[in-house]
Amino acid sequence: MKDNPKKQIITQVAQIIFSKHGLLETTVDEIAKAARMGKASLYHYFKSKEEIFKEVIEQENKFLKEKIREAVNKETTPQKKMKIYISKKMEHLKDLVNINSALKDEYLEHYAFIERIRENNSREELFTIREILQDGEDKGIFEINDIELTAFAIASALKGLEYPWSINISFPEIESNINKLLEILFHGIEKR
Repeated sequence: MKDNPKKQIITQVAQIIFSKHGLLETTVDEIAKAARMGKASLYHYFKSKEEIFKEVIEQENKFLKEKIREAVNKETTPQKKMKIYISKKMEHLKDLVNINSALKDEYLEHYAFIERIRENNSREELFTIREILQDGEDKGIFEINDIELTAFAIASALKGLEYPWSINISFPEIESNINKLLEILFHGIEKR
C-alpha cells in the first residue's frame, strides 16, 4: 500500500495543506478535493486526518534524517561535520513545516506518534552529536571532559534555537549565527 500512487497523491497534497493550515485547521474534505477524489475514496487509504498527518510527518522526518546524514558523511573533519549537521538541520526545518511543527508545537503532544518521533529525534540527535564529538576527541582535535554532557548541552542549545531561527531569520543569517556559535563552541569564551 505504501507504493500506491493514490496514497502518494493524498500524502503530497496533504503535506501542502497541512503546512499552510496545520493539523487542526485542515479538513479531510480539503485533502480529498485537492487529491481529486471523494472523501470515501480517501478513507479507503487512510482511516483519519491524523493518520494522513502521521504519514506526512514520517515522510518529512525520514527526508530530514537522510539529508542530514548524507551531508555529515561527506565531511572529513569533526568541525565541518558539526557545522554541516547544524546547518542542514536548520535549513531543512525551515522548509519542512510539518515536521518542524510536530517537533515543537505543544498542541500535538497528546498524539502518541508525535511523542515517539520527538523521542527518536532527540535520541538520534544526541547520538550524532556524540559521534562527532567522539571523532574529534579520537583525532586529538577536541579535548572534552564529558562527551555525554557536552552532547546534551549542544543538543539542548539547538532545540532552543530551532523555533526562533525557523520563523524570524533568513537562512544566510542563520548560517552566520551558526559560525559564531561554533566559534564559541570550538574556542570557548575565555580570554587567552
